[in-house]
Amino acid sequence: MEIRKSIKFATTLFTSTLILAACGNSDDAASEKEDSNTEDATTEEAATDSTASGELQDGSYSLREENFDENGWRVLFDITVEDGAITESDYNYEDEDGNLKSEDEAYQENMSEKVGVGPADYIPTLNGELEEKQDPSEVDAVSGATHSSESFIKYAQQLVDAAKEGNTETIEVSN
Repeated sequence: MEIRKSIKFATTLFTSTLILAACGNSDDAASEKEDSNTEDATTEEAATDSTASGELQDGSYSLREENFDENGWRVLFDITVEDGAITESDYNYEDEDGNLKSEDEAYQENMSEKVGVGPADYIPTLNGELEEKQDPSEVDAVSGATHSSESFIKYAQQLVDAAKEGNTETIEVSN
């Protein structure tokens, strides 16, 4: 009986010691860990800042869909970068005759009647947001033009990636 009590006491003492040792932390170790976390955060912020503001190389960057969709349109997308910033975004669709969707009055009227917005509305909005926000992931989808908004954001990211590399070759998208 006494051996059992001794074993229980020793086990409890040993367990308590382990718990206290594991929970305890010297001020130096905590301070070093805090300094390390601060350095990591500062490094990440610097990388993010340089990606957002300065890594784009000046030039003109273009993307083209290779094929026309079932409605007879394909995406044309150009951006211009000056002083490391997107100064011009020109996203649009063209038909086989070279007509632009944003200028097609019949398409505008038909789409506006159905969903409340047409290409003459959402295309300038998307282009303007990219110029303003400089980051495709920050561009808001336009209600009623969700598919076009999603392709805009996806293609804008491809153009931004090309601008980071300075690759001015036209991106051809097999659609």
